[in-house]
Amino acid sequence: MSATLERESVGRLDPLERLEALCDPGTVRPLRSRIVQPRLGARAVPGDGVVGATGCVGGRPIVCYAEDGRFLGGSLGERHADTIVRVLQTAERARIPVVGFVESGGARMQEGTAALAGYGRIFRHTVGLTGVVPQISVVSGASAGGGAYSPALTDLIIMTEDAAMFLTGPGVVREALGEEIDAVGLGGPRVHEHNGVCHLVEHDERAAAARVRELLAYLPSAAGSPLPVVGPVDPELADPGSVVPVEPRRVYDVRDALRGVVDAGSLLELCPKWARNVVTTLARIEGRPVGIVANQPHHLAGVLDAEASEKAARFVTFCNSFGLPLIAVVDTPGFMPGSKQERAGVIRHGASLVRAFAAARVPKLTVVLRKSYGGAYITMNSRDLGADLVLAWPDAELGIMSARAAVGVVHRRQLSAAEDVEALRGQLADEYFSEHLRAETAAAAGFVDELVEPADTRDRLASALWTLAGGL
Repeated sequence: MSATLERESVGRLDPLERLEALCDPGTVRPLRSRIVQPRLGARAVPGDGVVGATGCVGGRPIVCYAEDGRFLGGSLGERHADTIVRVLQTAERARIPVVGFVESGGARMQEGTAALAGYGRIFRHTVGLTGVVPQISVVSGASAGGGAYSPALTDLIIMTEDAAMFLTGPGVVREALGEEIDAVGLGGPRVHEHNGVCHLVEHDERAAAARVRELLAYLPSAAGSPLPVVGPVDPELADPGSVVPVEPRRVYDVRDALRGVVDAGSLLELCPKWARNVVTTLARIEGRPVGIVANQPHHLAGVLDAEASEKAARFVTFCNSFGLPLIAVVDTPGFMPGSKQERAGVIRHGASLVRAFAAARVPKLTVVLRKSYGGAYITMNSRDLGADLVLAWPDAELGIMSARAAVGVVHRRQLSAAEDVEALRGQLADEYFSEHLRAETAAAAGFVDELVEPADTRDRLASALWTLAGGL
């Protein structure tokens, strides 16, 4: 190992090995000469601590780069930045995905403002590619400052278990705040998989590379390019209704129901440990890639709150950018009430989800499983928000709130004067349900396009996706 490399990397891949693990065998081609040297003030190392290359994943071309954390902590200098910018420019010209293995201590001290300017150029080109080509980052070591912002600007982030991301490192935190914390505790994967910064966590670089390959198999090479359709696979479960309790208040895992709708083995959930009351997952139906936003009754009864709204809005925007049809799977009592949520900006985040669904131009389908109440009824891709097709299971409830809650408001005075309050409440609730909440009532009024049996949900969605794709 070269004397210019500052630390040993036992059991870890070097930058070129990472790119070779990502790309199809024999397809990695350097994009810039490996004899590029640092601009000034640093010891020489081939490539100035980064490797940029072209390659193929699944037979489709990509561009990629990998930083070398062994050289000056992976710090970014002017020539280092030049290589990454060259990768991004190639992606723009060729309209192909970008994958970066990030391991950087931030701007290189020895190069001063030139290093900061390098990050500025990278940020500008990354933002320019947003919604144009898929951009995926693998954080494979400690990344600070610009080395954290750079992946944060991309579409998807995967962290390895020994990685960390933070704007200011443990030393600065100790000096500024007197807080003793290590790099993993400050910005490791267990931190960022719970706050939404990181989409997925993998054991090591090879596992992360394999996950990137899997992600790219759902995505087009660029916005407007065809989606990668594969052969259909039967679902794991014949009838999704078999795992969904009839009682609206009983919990279940919505992912079990999804396994009765999508192709077996195709669920690829993003941010599974952040805002767990909503599930955002890639999947396939009859071989066609889709994005699914589903309320999760297993957590907080599937209620929408500020974080769930932010998570769902971000995912909807991502899917719309790359032409992935959207399916909203609805089973929610509404938005979370209370002062804590108001302080968290639930209005702002809820509005972001409304905006994301309303603005999306991809095919948009909705399935109401058990209940869809209040503002969440509108927000979760309602017919009037622009859904192309709204399905509901026959026993689903749609309206402002549950029947018992509604009569407590509408008939408050009548109930307060009643001798047998519970008997009257039950009678009034039954009447309210029949008149305002039944799925059949919503269908008759045109708010639901079709009532569908749970076992027929997959076929109906597949048919709609085929039609909306122009029969392709």
